[in-house]
Amino acid sequence: MDYAELAVAIRRWGAELGFQQVGIAGTELAADETHLLNWLEAGRHGEMDYMQRHGTKRSRPQELQPGTLRVVSVRMDYAPPGIANGWEVLADTSLGYVSRYALGRDYHKLMRNRLQQLADRIAAQIGPFGYRAFVDSAPVLERALARNAGLGWIGKHTCLINRDAGSWFFLGELYTDLPLPLDQAATAHCGSCTRCLDICPTQAIVAPYQVDARRCISYLTIELHGSIPEPLRKPMGNRIYGCDDCQLICPWNKFSEPTAEADFSPRHKLDGAALIDLFAWSEDEFLRRTEGSAIRRIGHERWLRNIAVALGNARDTAGVVAALQSRAAHPSELVREHVQWALQQHATAAPAT
Repeated sequence: MDYAELAVAIRRWGAELGFQQVGIAGTELAADETHLLNWLEAGRHGEMDYMQRHGTKRSRPQELQPGTLRVVSVRMDYAPPGIANGWEVLADTSLGYVSRYALGRDYHKLMRNRLQQLADRIAAQIGPFGYRAFVDSAPVLERALARNAGLGWIGKHTCLINRDAGSWFFLGELYTDLPLPLDQAATAHCGSCTRCLDICPTQAIVAPYQVDARRCISYLTIELHGSIPEPLRKPMGNRIYGCDDCQLICPWNKFSEPTAEADFSPRHKLDGAALIDLFAWSEDEFLRRTEGSAIRRIGHERWLRNIAVALGNARDTAGVVAALQSRAAHPSELVREHVQWALQQHATAAPAT
């Protein structure tokens, strides 16, 4: 079999399936494994126990999927065209900021289906082969593999950056037992820039290429199940699901292109919806409006927790206070605690005119 010719075909099929780039990496991740183990040892993963639960499977692909020789890494743009300007939403404390990746349909199923289609095309060409598709669905060092596959470099904020496409894209992998030719790993081009470190609202990027998840707003609003530490509530501003500041400020994103995937378009005007309106969603409304969305995973309770913090950081208006008071007796102790904190912020604030 001509594996070089097959690799060319895989890239072509990937493009036809909507991936903006396809690369091929090996399985050697020793340096990245050391970085991961040091990060875990420092406790910077917080409550994300799954980061260490699988041992070295994350950094040793053959342990996760026996027989793996190569990893086909893909990326897909997700920033929808025509959405509200991120900085303008962040500046308007009456609005809720939702990370751009979560505005539309959950990407996991969409990308996994495309990867399965890619595997089916390969099988149709060469016959049965060993493979397994991943999209945030298993312990995979996706950014390191994507870097080795030539899709971009890991920036100082630890997101993957492509010099021609910025960083607004998802990653997926196809572990395979095919001895495909390797692509050249991407080189880093952050230079002396520290904008992502400087802009981080909670100083979660503690050093270049080092993020303390326990301070990261994405972790606080999505991964953390309990109470948000009080010192980090004010810096959260109006960010209610994730945080994009380090990407919004990155100069490489001037090269990003809007996605052509209609499924990633905002639902329910989540690119700039009013906090008071979002806070009024009942649990049934929340479940209905987040069906097929990545947001659903946090549940209604944490949704209200996050918005309560944002309302506490909003301009002091009668509407904001009334919204908070409407949830002051909520059955959840977690919600009540954050509502009470938010009301305290307004009790000492000068009334808005």
